[in-house]
Amino acid sequence: MKRLFELDEWKVQTHMLEKKDRRLQESLMSIGNGYMGMRGNFEETYSGDHHQGSYLAGVWYPDKTRVGWWKNGYPEYFGKVINSMNFIKLDIYIDGERVDLYEDSISEFELSLDMQKGILSRSYIAEKLGSRIHVEVERFVSLAQKELCAIRMKVTSLTGEVTIGFAPALDGNVVNEDSNYEEKFWLPISITENSLTVETKPNDFEIEQFTVAAKMLNRVENVEYVRSSTTDMSVVQEYSGKLKANESATIEKLITLTTSRDSLKEEVTKKSMQISESVAAFSFEQLRQQQVSLWQERWDKADVIIGGDRAAQQGIRYNLFQLFSTYYGEDDRLNIGPKGFTGEKYGGATYWDTEAYAIPLYLALTDQKVSKNLLNYRHNQLPQAEHNARQQGLKGALYPMVTFTGVECHNEWEITFEEIHRNGAMAYAIYNYTNYTGDESYLMDKGLDVLVGISRFWADRVHYNQDKDQYMMHGVTGPNEYENNVNNNWYTNKIAIWTLNYTLASLEKAENKKRTLNIRKEESKKWQAIIDKMYFPYDEKREIFVQHDTFLDKELRPVSELDPAELPLSQNWSWDKILRSPYIKQADVLQGIYFFKEEFTAAEKQRNFDFYEPLTVHESSLSPSIHAILAADLQKVAKAVELYSQTARLDLDNYNNDTEDGLHITSMTGSWLTIVEGFAGMRTAGGKLSFAPLLPDNWTNYEFHINYRERLLKMTIDNTINGLTVTLVKGSPIELTLYEEQILLKDEYNGSLKK
Repeated sequence: MKRLFELDEWKVQTHMLEKKDRRLQESLMSIGNGYMGMRGNFEETYSGDHHQGSYLAGVWYPDKTRVGWWKNGYPEYFGKVINSMNFIKLDIYIDGERVDLYEDSISEFELSLDMQKGILSRSYIAEKLGSRIHVEVERFVSLAQKELCAIRMKVTSLTGEVTIGFAPALDGNVVNEDSNYEEKFWLPISITENSLTVETKPNDFEIEQFTVAAKMLNRVENVEYVRSSTTDMSVVQEYSGKLKANESATIEKLITLTTSRDSLKEEVTKKSMQISESVAAFSFEQLRQQQVSLWQERWDKADVIIGGDRAAQQGIRYNLFQLFSTYYGEDDRLNIGPKGFTGEKYGGATYWDTEAYAIPLYLALTDQKVSKNLLNYRHNQLPQAEHNARQQGLKGALYPMVTFTGVECHNEWEITFEEIHRNGAMAYAIYNYTNYTGDESYLMDKGLDVLVGISRFWADRVHYNQDKDQYMMHGVTGPNEYENNVNNNWYTNKIAIWTLNYTLASLEKAENKKRTLNIRKEESKKWQAIIDKMYFPYDEKREIFVQHDTFLDKELRPVSELDPAELPLSQNWSWDKILRSPYIKQADVLQGIYFFKEEFTAAEKQRNFDFYEPLTVHESSLSPSIHAILAADLQKVAKAVELYSQTARLDLDNYNNDTEDGLHITSMTGSWLTIVEGFAGMRTAGGKLSFAPLLPDNWTNYEFHINYRERLLKMTIDNTINGLTVTLVKGSPIELTLYEEQILLKDEYNGSLKK
């Protein structure tokens, strides 16, 4: 497996300009601050194949669904994130000729993403027209001022007198790559010598157009302003100066971007100007130091230290860096898109990944309000979820598979109509938050609104089989998307009755909600009957839960018998062949066992893991972590380590040969989940926190922090005799369970690891 970047504990860096794998390199060097972000594009011209992409959170476009197989219930539009203007553009000229990093002679190239500081940097030597220059570039998107992207470029002459030119620009002539190829979504509003304001083109729906304004402040040394030039969609400023050997010229380009999400449409341009003026009071070094300090605050809470395995260490830090670059909870109108700010695939929308995989991490590593904002996001969109259910002719609320506003905007029938298990993830997130924090106020106030809506959907979606006296659910797609339109998917049935049960139990604590939500006895009795009589496929011979009614009718051959050249299946097999195969894209039955671990015996977990894992190709980025956690729980340490590597380095090592489209942001939670819930065995239920740590053979140690109920805990595991240390860093004493032994943690506990 070719690695594009060197192994370093805090940096992702290379000394190679990868022209063949430029798109992959761009994905991996993406940066963001929750408000905006961009791929690791060059500021200068690069005429070779690449994917220029900058994105603003919450800025999207509703495009009319165009399919020849229209069905009732289809969403009217497909939502997509749209490429923002190219605001990082900054060309270099040598004696009047533009530098092109694809065509020109480039040497001593270095590219580095410093994850600890949140700064992307580059340097290289370019030779053109007989002159050689040394170029150094730094870029970051500010945590201190969310609307700010800061760039510093320094050029040094290496060969004698040379005329150096800088051409910083704002360019609105951009297109999308993943859909509506080459189509432009922006129209000009206003332009000055250093600013550009644009608006999304009109749409056919009642979706407000977005206005975006960008202002660039350019500060220079050893070059002088020459002129500005504008078109209807771009502005370029030109600077020029003569350098002697070893002399340098510098430009600092500070771009402020504002949108109509935060300001009135007519005030967006003014707001951008105001922020630019406030930023101008700070030197680049001061802005840079703010960035370093704020990232350090995040790392102080969230860092995971791993000894003995540099690849594992780099992987977990990279994933945490990209997650926090995408979302840190400041805005409850936003959620976590599967690609974040790194590409356009999946439309940049919100999926069920957040509720199923991301909330546990944010609960443990950030302020409690961050996770509450994620729950509020769904509560705010409850009316839209009710609309989605009505579109399917059903009662209650159906949360979308893909959305920007809460209205479903995905146009594949097997997703829109069938992959309804996503509804259960919304309910599970409410439980997860309540169970972890001990705070029932959200559940009682807003959570029950969502739970009742989802429960009413499940009660209408099931059907009663009179012959068997059982409830069933036909025509669904489970988490394993390599099977569509199946009957009685075990996981879907399981999450449905769990939701009904949790809703009924919660309503018993809230008589006022029963009245407000008009919960009648007949409805409660129906829900209980579904719980009592839900059908689950089960194989008596193997003693396993069956993925769906006809799964065992397939020719069951393990993945190990496939020719490796056939993997990934999604890139080598026809869809028909995949659907007829026994191969599983991601955890399905095992997803349910992961969610509800306490309900199953060790023997049940073992049998189901041993049956399903060999059939799983892990071609969903969400899959390896679930299997890794279960493997650790079953003391299959080698398998857990193997799968940890896959989830931690999925993008860094391009496991599924698709990272050039953008990073797998939501699945990056999996590396942290594997360490904390897998290797450290963290569990919480009924207000009790427990751990059962193990140490992978190739690791010398690992440590992490978690927030838990107004305490900050530090867990350290190493290979010494007393290899387990739990420290109460902040907060009142707490009762813990370690390997089924109760302790009262007042300051620090030392003990040995157990097998």
